[in-house]
Amino acid sequence: MTTDKAGRPDPIAAWRSMLLAHSRALRAIESELEAAGTIPLTWYDVLLELNGAGGRLRMQELGDRVVLSRTRVSRLVDDLERRNLVVRRPDDTDGRVTYATITADGKKMLRAAAPVYRQGIEHHFTRHLTDDEQQIIAAALTRVVEAHQSTGEPRRR
Repeated sequence: MTTDKAGRPDPIAAWRSMLLAHSRALRAIESELEAAGTIPLTWYDVLLELNGAGGRLRMQELGDRVVLSRTRVSRLVDDLERRNLVVRRPDDTDGRVTYATITADGKKMLRAAAPVYRQGIEHHFTRHLTDDEQQIIAAALTRVVEAHQSTGEPRRR
């Protein structure tokens, strides 16, 4: 464990390690998806979230769930729509709301890419951690996510 001059845990070390691990694992998985001829990782992320939400999400909710800016999500949905993997549909009761809905082709592409994605997670992330470490990391990072859940700003305890 990295410590500061007073012997306390260095909070920057945890932050930096999380960022580096995230970046390197994602780049490796992205390369493997590309080499396998499947969809890009960003597309996979959007399709995974839509599929996990029962097939559709409000565009704003989708933007909150994926690890991209809302502007980038809108452009990605445009790309996915051109490939018939997603369709946008207005809400019948609220004209201000638009839903992104995964299509049958989108589900098919998601299923085709899933084995490469899952193997990538195992190869570039989980195999380097014990089961206990995985649980600790998941619990700790879930607390951070939940602290920012509603507004993007941390909740005060």
